[in-house]
Amino acid sequence: MSTVLSKFETWKHFLKDRVAQGKKIGLTDETIANLAFEIGSFLDEKVDPQNDEERVLKQLWDVGDEAERKTIAGLMVKLVDKS
Repeated sequence: MSTVLSKFETWKHFLKDRVAQGKKIGLTDETIANLAFEIGSFLDEKVDPQNDEERVLKQLWDVGDEAERKTIAGLMVKLVDKS
């Protein structure tokens, strides 16, 4: 996964592909956002940020409460889904 996380654009493309796959198999937007929240929680605990964008996201994640973190996760899904 470190290759995927080394460049933010690569991470966005990876996430976009996973969102598309989820939609293709019938996952709802809510389910995809919940999965994004779980992935964000995992990354926060286990992976050091690899670039400036990830460092900003981690800082926002760290100061946010659960609802704000879910918003961040949902916005990341929306960002890649609309690009």
